Amino acid sequence: MAVLTPKQDGVCISIRVQPRSSRSGVAGLYGESVRVCLKSAPVDDAANTECCTLLAKLFGVPRSSVSLVSGRSSRSKVLKIEGVSEADANAALAPYLDTSETGNP
Repeated sequence: MAVLTPKQDGVCISIRVQPRSSRSGVAGLYGESVRVCLKSAPVDDAANTECCTLLAKLFGVPRSSVSLVSGRSSRSKVLKIEGVSEADANAALAPYLDTSETGNP
């Protein structure tokens, strides 16, 4: 799966989370996924909630517009962001992603 996949009402984004990080934020690429560092531990859905909140803020949409499609208990996840075009999503991610690197796992 590519990093971004356009959908009828938004985009799906492939991410790889790193829980229990010193700070939260987008940290570049991890293969064909966006690497997201999270302060939260993967306990009681805290990391998933923080991930959705972080991406909602990044894309400038309400938290309710971000939903987990797959990967609830995995580090590799697919999230759907409604109300965002592929071009807007690429523009929002561009400062965090250096396309000259592939992000070695």
